[in-house]
Amino acid sequence: MSRALQQADAFFDLGRYEQAAALAAQHLAGDPDDATALVLLARCRHRLGDEQQALTTVEQALHVEPESVSAWLMHTHVLLALKEYKQAEGSARRAVELAPQHWGSHYTLGIVLDRAGAPQYRGTHYTLRSVLDRAVRMKRTRAAHESARTAAALAPEESDAHFLVGLTAHHTGNHRVAQQAYETALRLDPDSSNAHHNLALLHLRRGWLSPGSWTRAAEGFVQAAALDLNDRQARHNLETMAWGAVSGSRWVALAGIVAVASGSAHLRAGAAGTDTLVTYLVCAAVLVGSWGGWLLWQTRRVPPHLRRPLLLVSRGCRPVLGMAFAIALLIVHPVMALVLWRSALFSALAIPLFFFALVMSVAGHTALQQRAPKQ
Repeated sequence: MSRALQQADAFFDLGRYEQAAALAAQHLAGDPDDATALVLLARCRHRLGDEQQALTTVEQALHVEPESVSAWLMHTHVLLALKEYKQAEGSARRAVELAPQHWGSHYTLGIVLDRAGAPQYRGTHYTLRSVLDRAVRMKRTRAAHESARTAAALAPEESDAHFLVGLTAHHTGNHRVAQQAYETALRLDPDSSNAHHNLALLHLRRGWLSPGSWTRAAEGFVQAAALDLNDRQARHNLETMAWGAVSGSRWVALAGIVAVASGSAHLRAGAAGTDTLVTYLVCAAVLVGSWGGWLLWQTRRVPPHLRRPLLLVSRGCRPVLGMAFAIALLIVHPVMALVLWRSALFSALAIPLFFFALVMSVAGHTALQQRAPKQ
């Protein structure tokens, strides 16, 4: 290997793809049929987003060396980027034929099969054709899972292989296997943002069924966002969790509103003496008890190390801020209604304020869906 090619390989590992591409091209000027250099140049162009040039370059490498496993694998990844799934599958299967004991061949085939199956396996319209398409896609996803398991068996120390096992199991609905695989991937690579994110999704799914799952989900999304600053999906999931926590408190507010409305009506009906004091104490107890219980639950649910990330995310999310404003009105109103109990008109504001909170809840949910990054 020439010095220029060695330097190009080092630059690629450092993420300096333009310099790596320039050095690979310099090497190829003197040796245009070096398949290794051609594959490296294709990898650089792929990372730089120039997929057509990457495809041309890797096909040139395959012309020079038709049995180059690395070239077939690179060919597969470029075709995947171009969403040419059928051709990508053919290239991946060729790599498996050439290197059946190489974990990367099976791993790449698993990626292709999963990409062509699971992402489209979502929808709401059921026709005969759609049902058949779903069956075919699910079959491909199961095949992807088998390829991933083969890759993990061949390279049990590779975190990516176990992550793919988890991903394909996740897509087929086998959440127990998915969780075990994600946890294995994290033991091998604690800095895998994707594994943190997907494991958090599993915890979030059973948030009401398993104590502590909501907290573990939030921790996973925070960790994923911290490891990958470009992970918009993790940030969006945190926004959704924060919005859900604020939105859920509207039912606590409803209890306070009902209690204060009943108490105010009782006071206006002519309550006096001890009866007045008891009415005030009952209303205050309902307000303090309901909101105090909710705050205690949230304190246990959101440990100190999660509060700052959730607050920072909430500060920049309009649906969360809008919902918080509506809830704040529902907190202030009962207190004011209890003080100004003589004003029936003021007490009557409770109903429109609660409906305003419901409207903000629906609008916030819709806005969050619109803010969701594309998969």
